[in-house]
Amino acid sequence: MIHQQRLQTLKAGAPGGGQYVLYWMQASVRTTFNHALEYAIEQANELEQPLIVAFGLTPSYPEANQRSYLFLLEGLRDVQRNLEQRKIGFVMKFGHPPEEILKLAQQASLVITDRAYLRPSRDWRTWLADQLKVPLIQVESDAVVPIETTSGKQEWAARTIRPKLHKLMDNFLVPLEPRTIKVPSLGLLSSVDVSDPQQVLAGLNIDRSVLPGEESGGEDAAQARLTQFITGGLQHYDERRNNPLVDGASRLSAYLHFGHLSPIDAVLRAREQGGAGLDAFVEELVVRRELSFNLCFYNPQYDQYAGLPDWCRKTLAEQEGDEREYLYTRDELETAETHDPYWNAAQHQMVRTGRMHNYLRMYWGKKVLEWSETPQQAYEVLVYLNNKYETDGRNANSYAGINWVFGTHDRPWARRPIFGTVRYMAASGLKRKFDADAYAKKWA
Repeated sequence: MIHQQRLQTLKAGAPGGGQYVLYWMQASVRTTFNHALEYAIEQANELEQPLIVAFGLTPSYPEANQRSYLFLLEGLRDVQRNLEQRKIGFVMKFGHPPEEILKLAQQASLVITDRAYLRPSRDWRTWLADQLKVPLIQVESDAVVPIETTSGKQEWAARTIRPKLHKLMDNFLVPLEPRTIKVPSLGLLSSVDVSDPQQVLAGLNIDRSVLPGEESGGEDAAQARLTQFITGGLQHYDERRNNPLVDGASRLSAYLHFGHLSPIDAVLRAREQGGAGLDAFVEELVVRRELSFNLCFYNPQYDQYAGLPDWCRKTLAEQEGDEREYLYTRDELETAETHDPYWNAAQHQMVRTGRMHNYLRMYWGKKVLEWSETPQQAYEVLVYLNNKYETDGRNANSYAGINWVFGTHDRPWARRPIFGTVRYMAASGLKRKFDADAYAKKWA
């Protein structure tokens, strides 16, 4: 079922007299549980035309590097292979994505796309809508509940959005049956072959200073990881997720970020399995994740210090003159040259593997705020490090997490130096959660 609330007309009009329906895949890079894909198949069948699925790859996406590009390409490899099994042609083009899609749209009757949440990709869709001569329909498939359906404004915290999502989400947590295309489109248009991601990667002029992470991308790997977590980790998720020494986290965030996994699929499968950790998993996957979408959609400065709540900036400004016991440059932080073995370990883990445990991300961010000359400088450093090294960087969750460090989605606490009334975190808190010394030794 595809709810009407998932559909948004970006360019109105009747379908043109083109040769095919075009689905611009950019956010939902998967063939399973993809509402945009299934809606595109419906439209192609109704028009009795073939469907072309297209992806535009730019080697100049802001802050992307070898790590993120390989993960993305592994996803495109799976899409190409899985669409072929459904007799649907896949086209990948190098260049500025909306411009490449516009070229393909010259022969299209209708263009479908998936929904973006961050500014660059949203701007692409706005530009394309202005240029197209045929309709452009956007289909939201990466949120359980469509953004505007949940709320019409920026939410203050998880406690304000949670009841809204709980009230709505069961209506949207429904299976999505795969459609069958009536008119095959294999071989209809030429494309870059993405069956060998490493070969495609070798031809790109990109930042290669960051090596690939420890996890492989793609919807096939995403499904395997989801199965592994649901059958082995969900039962104890609530009690083990804050311990980085055990494999207690879901490790699904990168797959969700790249659109290789549907959150609806994940929740439905988790509910079917059941277990003590189910509620905690839904809290992270639906409430916290969609709170971050809400932030990025309704706050145009979601990635800037100026976008923080007034009370956060005010209290931090009042403490700017406070003496800092430790001050580190961005380079010193990037190379983990601090006095804190726990922070250094977290930084090492992120640089080497492409991920950092969520609880440690909070501590990691708070310490950068504590060790920077100004909170504005701390914000810039956190965005830089997170977006460069985290495989799931450059997404709504990342920005919400960074903003949380400075007080967003939180409340005022007791005043203290440097932080004012923004929440503080100490190493003693880590030690109460897990064996912090063992963690530091592991990633030294």
